[in-house]
Amino acid sequence: MSATIETDTADANELTYRVEGLSCSHCEQAVSAEVGQVAGVVAVEVDVPGKLVRVRGTGLEEAAVREAIDEAGYDAVPA
Repeated sequence: MSATIETDTADANELTYRVEGLSCSHCEQAVSAEVGQVAGVVAVEVDVPGKLVRVRGTGLEEAAVREAIDEAGYDAVPA
């Protein structure tokens, strides 16, 4: 399972995290919803089988993205 939320990606940078505990579409939706609210995020891709979350955006703050993943109930480490 993989979900992507994407808008305009011009001038975007990317952050990738390993997120243990991802196992279903509910996990995918929870992480996508929380991370999608972070300032500057233009795309969120959740790869459940690979246990990865890729975030693209402009002016992304790593701490804010990790906090959003934590808010969804998961721990994230840079991949």
